[in-house]
Amino acid sequence: MICRLASALLSLALCLSSVEISRANEPINVWPDLAPGETTSLIGEALPAKPEEVPTITRVVNITRPTFTVHRPDKPNGTAVIILPGGGFSKVVPDKEGTEAAQWLNDHGITAFVLSYRTTQDAKTPGWIKPLQDIQRTIALVRSQADRWQVRPNRIGIVAFSAGGHVGARLLCDAGKLSYQASDDIDAISHRPDFAVLVYPWNIYDDKTAGLVDGVDVPGDCPPTFLVHTHDDRSSSLGAALFYVGLKQHGIPSELHIYGNGGHGYGIRPVAGSQISSWTDHATHWLRTQRLIGD
Repeated sequence: MICRLASALLSLALCLSSVEISRANEPINVWPDLAPGETTSLIGEALPAKPEEVPTITRVVNITRPTFTVHRPDKPNGTAVIILPGGGFSKVVPDKEGTEAAQWLNDHGITAFVLSYRTTQDAKTPGWIKPLQDIQRTIALVRSQADRWQVRPNRIGIVAFSAGGHVGARLLCDAGKLSYQASDDIDAISHRPDFAVLVYPWNIYDDKTAGLVDGVDVPGDCPPTFLVHTHDDRSSSLGAALFYVGLKQHGIPSELHIYGNGGHGYGIRPVAGSQISSWTDHATHWLRTQRLIGD
């Protein structure tokens, strides 16, 4: 009888643990109602996996309701990062450029929030507008609930990949100006990140002007920034290099790493014949120098 009771209690404990894990990973809405300009509320759908991709790469399309998932370390150190995956604005890659980076951050005590921003576009609006609105709101939301997540409101940054890196660059240069109409008290809270890691930021270089694209002009109060790119990436590393120049000119703590090869879209995964996967080691060291890892 005692054995059966113990077994039942163990089963209940495992069940409750599973429920808690499930709840911890449930998507949290960025907006209290419909996102700006939206008429639907869709969390998106995953495209069929490509059998040749091992490990699998998930691609989510048709997102009109942005959400984020929370990934907590065993021992939070008070630092938080919102992760912006890539996907060319038409999709979001939540694993290769999301949860896998979250695990790296968790290993160093950083609480991670993986953002699934909106992916629907129209001919009248640049693809980066909606994701920029979503990240501005997300940072303010996380900052407004810093106690809930056991993070410090002055240690909230971003890690942004590819198209997410494009959005991240614009975020760093937005002078604190909202890209949407404020609607509640959260929108009055600063959405400025305290630091940034931009990983192969996509198309922030303008071939016509040989400079950064319009709207990306490194300000004097830009947060400390770490940049990663490769020489053979068609989304030119010149953008990352010029962004670094702006940081250097303003005396802002920063690092730039351009690898000879590795292409684009690697996340934190290794690439055959390249040293690109070592970028997280360099980024970890840089985060430590900025006192964002450890107390």
